[in-house]
Amino acid sequence: MTLNDVWFVAIAVLWVGYFVLEGFDFGVGMLLPVLPADPTERRVMINTIGPVWDGNEVWLITAGGATFAAFPEWYASLFSGFYLPLLIILVALILRGVAFEYRAKRDSARWKAGWDRCIVAGSFAPALLWGVAFANIVRGVKLDADHEYVGTFWDLLNPYALLGGLVTLTMFVAHGAIFLSLKTTGEIRRRARSLALRTGVVAAALAVLFLGWTQFHGGTAVTAVLAVVAALAWLAALGAIARAREGWSFTLSAVAIGVAVTSLFAVLYPDVLPSTLDPANSLNVQNAASTPMTLGIMTWIAVFFLPLVLLYQSWTYWVFRRRIGVRDIPA
Repeated sequence: MTLNDVWFVAIAVLWVGYFVLEGFDFGVGMLLPVLPADPTERRVMINTIGPVWDGNEVWLITAGGATFAAFPEWYASLFSGFYLPLLIILVALILRGVAFEYRAKRDSARWKAGWDRCIVAGSFAPALLWGVAFANIVRGVKLDADHEYVGTFWDLLNPYALLGGLVTLTMFVAHGAIFLSLKTTGEIRRRARSLALRTGVVAAALAVLFLGWTQFHGGTAVTAVLAVVAALAWLAALGAIARAREGWSFTLSAVAIGVAVTSLFAVLYPDVLPSTLDPANSLNVQNAASTPMTLGIMTWIAVFFLPLVLLYQSWTYWVFRRRIGVRDIPA
């Protein structure tokens, strides 16, 4: 295994962390209009992710930075070809972050309702478009001999990619509902469990169809095993939430999402961005990578800083591990 392979695996791990952690707070954001019965319960929902949502986004920043440094050709082709959807995601994340910060600046129901809509939209768009983007990466796009994307925006909205977007959307909603059932008390906990079970069944059906489609077009024995493990973990998560075992359910849903993302990277390897025009135009871990010296320096930096980041984020989750309910929200 070369450093090129090591950094492909490292980037895959970063995306797994991002989808597992940011996935549940996207889900919480999208559930704001449907789950709470009153403004106090809505505040409870926001407080469950308040201490962690911005830390979860660090995984995205790190994944983007690692891609830029380790595979600059991959980064350049992605950000030129996927410019519009990535811009929409960026604007949505900015709007969402501003909404979390500004929501409580005025004691006005209308003011808060407006920012709540921004949180919903800022959670919905990335949850859908990340699935569309990753499905296109796995499927391949129109790259010419210079590794330039020569397709259109509408080429990215193919049936396979749209199915991928629906999978991430529904899985994140269910993952968020499971997280809420783990972090809350009272009626909101009960409703979150019920909603997690219903949305989880829909997500399971879509995910099986998507992973089956992926396996049919480019899978191997390894990716087939990963897909089966992801499906079984998701079904076990739904069984656990049905029995009110929220801790096990959240752990299993995180495993299911993580293994599913891993299976996509396993299908992709050794390519990083296949070309549908000519396989010779595809970007892979060799022709898209930085120099060995750059990869070596990055490896030492990662060895030093990654444990610190993991320890800090783990400590944050430990500090804010307690369940909260309406009684914890001041009048």
